[in-house]
Amino acid sequence: MDAIKFVEQEFTGGKNFPDFSAGDTVNIHYKIREGVKERIQQYQGIVIQRRNSGLSSTLTVRKISNGVGVERIFPLYSLNIDKIEVVSHGKVRRARLFYLREAKGKNAKVKERRG
Repeated sequence: MDAIKFVEQEFTGGKNFPDFSAGDTVNIHYKIREGVKERIQQYQGIVIQRRNSGLSSTLTVRKISNGVGVERIFPLYSLNIDKIEVVSHGKVRRARLFYLREAKGKNAKVKERRG
């Protein structure tokens, strides 16, 4: 076995996340450090892309905050991610939802997948 793959398995072994993909609405509990204090902040939005490449896999989450679109990229296996909850599964036909950046109103919504 390759040494790099062995280290990746050891590092990712304790983390297990629910199945989610682009178009799903997720709630990410992220640890924030302010000086000596540590708190958990929730970030809820639509996953617009997910990059899978082992230990360096990331997900990009987009939300609308005070009428302004905000995107944030989270490393999936970061020690700062406490947990990920899937709020709803979206019905989309693409893996990257960059068209949501220009969409306004009803076009910016993703239909919910049933069942």
